[in-house]
Amino acid sequence: MGRVEGKVAFITGAARGQGRSHALRLAEEGADIIAIDICEAVPTNNIPPASEKDLQETVRQVEALDRRIIATKADVRDYDAVKAAVDEGVAQLGRLDIVAANAGIAGTPSRAEEIPEDHWTEMIDINLSGVWKSCKAAIPHLRASGGGSIIITSSDAGLFAYPNIAHYVSAKHGLVGLMRTLALELAPDMIRVNSIHPTTVSTDMVLNDTIYRLFRPDLDNPTKDDFAEAATAMNALPVPWVEAVDISNAVLWLASDEARYVTGVPLPVDAGAAVK
Repeated sequence: MGRVEGKVAFITGAARGQGRSHALRLAEEGADIIAIDICEAVPTNNIPPASEKDLQETVRQVEALDRRIIATKADVRDYDAVKAAVDEGVAQLGRLDIVAANAGIAGTPSRAEEIPEDHWTEMIDINLSGVWKSCKAAIPHLRASGGGSIIITSSDAGLFAYPNIAHYVSAKHGLVGLMRTLALELAPDMIRVNSIHPTTVSTDMVLNDTIYRLFRPDLDNPTKDDFAEAATAMNALPVPWVEAVDISNAVLWLASDEARYVTGVPLPVDAGAAVK
């Protein structure tokens, strides 16, 4: 028996990166998957977008593990689309037990007073409101299953500040407040709610020129190795970043019965960055 055998997980931002990793790790431990991803560009985000081909690759890899997956192209800003995807997934897979609200963007770095208003709005709409909408769509199904686990992907930027990304920091801090409120509201239904706070993770969202320049403004053309030096300096453990599976292992634990009385917790998986 896997650690989440017989359960169904709803994962946002599942086409690649941490979202795909969460889908595969939960599937390895017995869960069926409801997956969504926007699969298109977000104008204020400098990182190349995931594609429908990426989402289908997630489907292929989950099915190779002999698990079922219902994957839909949907934008977390569109509540009706998210609800329709969750409802259809539950109709086909029979229940819902786990939510991994993972979808998010990195945005474009800028000093707070220089952030264009559309950049601020899009960041909050996706990284904060999109998580709320994803939870809102899922909660009735978790309640119908007799309980469950919601895991919200925040960031170390949800625990302390970084310069030049005020919109990202604000959204990620907001997720902690959302998590704590949901934990209180849903406790009578045996629905646990926690947030997870990664340091830099080895995915496309982090390993790109925009992030390299954010962390190494002292260089004209910083490389991955230049970024690694700055990233290592942030962490207590001497590593520049963690792997997506490290976050997925924490998601798995929070989703499993091993964490059955863990709720309302902001959990860093950050190589000690939060204590440095």
